[in-house]
Amino acid sequence: MSKIQTLTDHSIKKVVYSDFFTDFSRNSVTGQLNRKTNAEAVKQSIRNLLLTNRYERPFQPEIGSGLQGLLFENYTPGLELRAKKMVEEVFDNHEPRAELMKVDVGGNPDHNTLSFQITFRIINTTTPETLDIILERTR
Repeated sequence: MSKIQTLTDHSIKKVVYSDFFTDFSRNSVTGQLNRKTNAEAVKQSIRNLLLTNRYERPFQPEIGSGLQGLLFENYTPGLELRAKKMVEEVFDNHEPRAELMKVDVGGNPDHNTLSFQITFRIINTTTPETLDIILERTR
């Protein structure tokens, strides 16, 4: 294979980010843990950060968002602004692989739910990614 062919061969898709599935499922052929790559790995990480409460992880009390605590408060217009601010803080403090573009927050006070549509861009890419999360009260 010549040097020119190696420089111009764009058919190989490069894996940038990788993470394992949270259920620790294994590949039936190789026996290795299944992996999520690139956008799916970053989406899983963001979802985990947003659904983690502060002080939930031992020895790392600053990791998390505290969004679930908002479900137990009275629903006011300021609640959506606080939720949006918490999502922005998670991106600023804990997710260096993604750049937040837009957060849409909607609430249903009758069912004690908050819905998020988060649009972000992975660093060194141009395509925006969208993550939808619905938080609901379980108690």
